[in-house]
Order: sequence, then C-alpha cells, then structure tokens
Amino acid sequence: MFGRGVFGRGGDRRLALVYRGPASTAGCPEAVAGALARSRWDLDVRYVGPKERLALEPAVLASAVLYAQPGGGELDRAWRKLRRQAPAVRDYVAGGGRYLGFCLGGYLAGETPGFGLLPGDTDQFIASPGAWPTHTDDTVATVIWDGRRREVFFQDGAWFDLDPARGPAEVLATYENGLPAAVVAPFGAGAVGVVGPHPEATPDWFTDCGLPVPADLRADLTQDLVDRVMQLGQLAPAH
Repeated sequence: MFGRGVFGRGGDRRLALVYRGPASTAGCPEAVAGALARSRWDLDVRYVGPKERLALEPAVLASAVLYAQPGGGELDRAWRKLRRQAPAVRDYVAGGGRYLGFCLGGYLAGETPGFGLLPGDTDQFIASPGAWPTHTDDTVATVIWDGRRREVFFQDGAWFDLDPARGPAEVLATYENGLPAAVVAPFGAGAVGVVGPHPEATPDWFTDCGLPVPADLRADLTQDLVDRVMQLGQLAPAH
C-alpha cells in the first residue's frame, strides 16, 4: 500500500487513485502506482476498487488530483465491471480532475464502449492499415515520442481516433504508421492523458515474456505523460 492516511499525510500530499480490481490485470495497477509514486508531484498513491479500502465513488474521487486506469483484459468485459462508475468518472474529470489511462485504460477513455472522455474515440491498433505488430501476444512496439523512436511493451493497445471538430488534443506519440499512440486533451475543466502501449512496463515485464529489454528503457515516457496531464490543469509541481 502506498502512503498512510486515507486522504494523504496530514493533508500535505496530493492524493492519486489507481484502479485495482476485476477490470485490471495483476501487475498493471502496481506498475502505474509505482510510476506515480516516483513522479515529481509528491503524490500519495492509493488503490481504489471493489476489494480495496477505497471505493470508486464520487466522494473518494473528489478528494484526488488524479485517477489512473491501468491495463487489463478484454474491453467489453472490463466495461461491464465499470459502467456503473462511468458517470462518477466523467463528472470527476469534467469538474477539474485528471484521468490517466494505460492500454485498456486508454480504450476506456473512448466511447464504444467507455467513459467518453476524448474528442473522438479509440480503436484497435493491430487492425489499422500498416500496423506492426498485427497479433495480440505480448510484444515490443515502436513509437515516435517527442520526435524520437522508442521501443515499448505492447499488448493489443489502442490508437486514438481524434476529431478536431470535437475539441483540441495534443498527440505526444505516434505509432510507426502515423496513428496517435499517446494523447493529452482537456475534458470540461479537467484533463485526460492516454497511451496505447505500456511505457510504465518495468524490465521484468519483458524478461517474463522472453522479450528483449529495450536498451533505452527508462521511466521518462510515463513521467512525460504524467507531467503533461498534471500541467494541463496548471497544478504546480511539488518542491
């Protein structure tokens, strides 16, 4: 468990919530929580879910500066587990909260099905024209992040089908075929940050699958996404 008090250490740290439950896969919430705990934002990171001390409900969300939805399994199954909480998540972000979605969490930011937080929707990258990889197994994919080619852990992640007529969005990274792989966008008074691959993956994710660990594997991509989401709401970093 990260942190001590339910709402932070004496109120001097910012609460960040990470979903852990039937709509996530073991290891994914923990990787996201670790990345958030190591960020420069002095976050008090807590898990939220049906078997956690904190429930995914409006009163708990209202106390947090960020809610993170980690990777998981199949989209429709996850949506069945989360659709009752969808209004609470939408209201939280619209009211000034921040949503961070990794892989399945990126899919869930879309609307078919999902929370409907993006100016557009999500779709399966491996089925897109010119995609590589084209299978659903754990693998390594290449993205162009801030103009640099980077290898990241990938397992059937989303691409983000943005509609400029529905609102602004910034593409942080693209896949090799040019489709958006990581995006930040406003939603109401809040902010959304999503990524199709798993930049939060640690070396053991690769070795456990028999995959080579990328030579440039660092935490910088995840931290860039966290920073962009936090800064979109103009929240000052901790010093």
